[in-house]
Amino acid sequence: MQVQVSGKHVDVGEALRSRIVTELSNGIGKYFERGGDADVVVTREGHMFRMDTVVTLASGQQLVGHAYGADAHGAFDGMLERIEKRVRRYKRRLKNHHASNGKSGQETAPVTVLRAPDEVLEEDYDDHLAEADASVPPAAMVIAETERPVRTMTVSMAVMDLDLSNYPVILFRNAAHGGLAVVYRRPDGNIGWIDPERTR
Repeated sequence: MQVQVSGKHVDVGEALRSRIVTELSNGIGKYFERGGDADVVVTREGHMFRMDTVVTLASGQQLVGHAYGADAHGAFDGMLERIEKRVRRYKRRLKNHHASNGKSGQETAPVTVLRAPDEVLEEDYDDHLAEADASVPPAAMVIAETERPVRTMTVSMAVMDLDLSNYPVILFRNAAHGGLAVVYRRPDGNIGWIDPERTR
């Protein structure tokens, strides 16, 4: 398994780097022999450490996890526990859904990440409005553009993917009728499902 470890506002020592590579590879290797790739970022935020990880399994499934700790090793322990729990859950659900797996489509959809314009302080708000051209809406800055595959799967598989990837929204092609559908995490913590084909 290829593991990339980097630090943001912190120098990642060789002992921590070696521990991350070894334990993450072993933790995922227990369930998936083919492993995959992992990107781990260690960040210092004030007096705390944050560990962010994106694991891409050989099947293409992404697992996302993060954790905080008083030190980098503590943050890694929390993150590893979360990732291993997601890997176990994914393995269990694969066994339950292998018969209704659906085809893995090659269709892709563009994904763009936008950053809101810099905030305007309240005392400068009137001056900002006076300077702004009312006919032109404020522009957001594009910080990432990519394409992601639109997979064909059942609703329960999409919910599993949402849970495993920790993304707020999953766009997929519903295996029941072939139309596009969306599952998303609602602010109340529940999962919403949008399926235009069901309303026709």
